[in-house]
Amino acid sequence: MRGVKDCRNVKVAENRELIEGHIREILELIGEDPGREGLLDTPARVARMYEEIFGGYAADPRETLGVTFDESHEELVIVKDIVYYSQCEHHMAPFFGKVHIGYIPNGRIAGLSKLARLVEAVTRRLQVQERITSQIADIMEEVLEAQGVMVVVEGEHLCMCARGVKKPGSKTVTTAARGLFRADPAARAEFLALIKE
Repeated sequence: MRGVKDCRNVKVAENRELIEGHIREILELIGEDPGREGLLDTPARVARMYEEIFGGYAADPRETLGVTFDESHEELVIVKDIVYYSQCEHHMAPFFGKVHIGYIPNGRIAGLSKLARLVEAVTRRLQVQERITSQIADIMEEVLEAQGVMVVVEGEHLCMCARGVKKPGSKTVTTAARGLFRADPAARAEFLALIKE
């Protein structure tokens, strides 16, 4: 798979013309005139936006952790409040929020910015929040061979706020615990307390 450094979504870039044509069709199908002044450049804008918001398809999430480092630190490491934006795979509506990641190293650590890159690679796709949470935890456990990994994802979903039940402000919280965090309630409680500070 392509590395994360090229953040363009190559698939979208290769198909930009086709995407623009389909957006014009959608505009017509909802009763709009894609030839009117305000919509003339909309298909091209949407295609460029797709290139950005679906950029995760151009990255292998495992590779985003990059080079790891030998380090004897065996205490909790947390990166919290990593802001993310994603698209619900059921309605293609945005959802967004924060990711909190904690892990207990087992002789290997990752650069802290790499955790944010992992979040980007996993969220910039059609997704569901539950899968995002599990994928981040599984990749952290696999690549770092950590003693334990804990991930909490908070999200506000426009498919729930702006349509359907229309409940703006409602938040969804999902968790994933691996290794020590699954087995040890005290480790889990420490992580949850620290991300609230």
